Amino acid sequence: MLRQLSSYAFMLTAIAGLSACGGQSGDAAKPADNASASTANTPAKDGDVTIMNVSYDVMRDFYKEYNPLFEKEYAAKHGGAKLTIEQSHGGSSKQALAVANGLKADVVTMNQSSDVELLEKKGLIQAGWAAKLPDNAVPFTSTTVFLVRKGNPKNIKDWDDLIRPDVKVIVVNPKTGGNGRYAYLGAWGSVREKGGTDAQAAEFVGKLYKNVPVLAKGGRDATATFLQRNIGDVLITFESEVVSVEREFGKGKVDSVYPSTSISTENPVAIVQRTAAKKGSSALAKTYLDDLYSDEAQEIAAKHALRPRSEAILAKHQDQFKPIAQFAVSKYFGSLAEAQKVHFNDGGQFDKLYQVGK
Repeated sequence: MLRQLSSYAFMLTAIAGLSACGGQSGDAAKPADNASASTANTPAKDGDVTIMNVSYDVMRDFYKEYNPLFEKEYAAKHGGAKLTIEQSHGGSSKQALAVANGLKADVVTMNQSSDVELLEKKGLIQAGWAAKLPDNAVPFTSTTVFLVRKGNPKNIKDWDDLIRPDVKVIVVNPKTGGNGRYAYLGAWGSVREKGGTDAQAAEFVGKLYKNVPVLAKGGRDATATFLQRNIGDVLITFESEVVSVEREFGKGKVDSVYPSTSISTENPVAIVQRTAAKKGSSALAKTYLDDLYSDEAQEIAAKHALRPRSEAILAKHQDQFKPIAQFAVSKYFGSLAEAQKVHFNDGGQFDKLYQVGK
């Protein structure tokens, strides 16, 4: 890890030295636009530096483990210089809007490409960001699976079981959360994968959402609805959420059910160039994202039920990651941005299929 940090630390020291020799500027430094980004805007001194990673909620535990590793190796390579990595977590789309509105992120690590594309359109992220890292800037993936109550009392095995009249489904609102969008698209695509038409997929999804007693706001809200409020027979969520459920609620509360086919969920990462360029942190931000592909980071990903890109590490954990036929968003929907316009914008397909109380 940390292949580029030596040159980066030298650059920081040089900048600090020039600032000291040049005297004080006539303009006082402006306060941060957002309180949570305040230390991220503090100038580096003697090699010490702070960067901010704005991420989605489910990745909280992964970065709690990855960040200290990166910080420790930075210090070891640079004479004890301190690197502080600040984290901000929430719903992916909400986080993207926070960055667009001034949260000073050096990097973003999201759960859907459309959130990164929003920042690209606003000029915060460079065009072609996906080509700057391996695998279209997606260091690990997940997929959508079902969590059922221990022992699977409703004998739920595949997507078709979710439209049975005796089954209640808990899922995130696809208009407000990426977890919900992937669940919706996974259900739609499951029909197409069997040779069905879009009309048949729409009919199936409409029936599924008639079995939804309440739409959750986000992934953690959906889990709380299912396990704390004890509502529903099945929760549609990311495979990676299983570990979080066991950590928070204890093992043995739920069983995982892998449908015959599901959607591949990708977690893109990117440098927020507008912020990084102003801070001089571009090289460090790049190394931080590069090292998500390192063996150490890929092992941490596997530990948190994220499917590693490393084929060797994925094979090492084959007992954990059950084989499942997956399709990409692009196969039936073009892109997440196109799916947003067709399915999730106001008046889109989801609004036609789902109405509260009907």
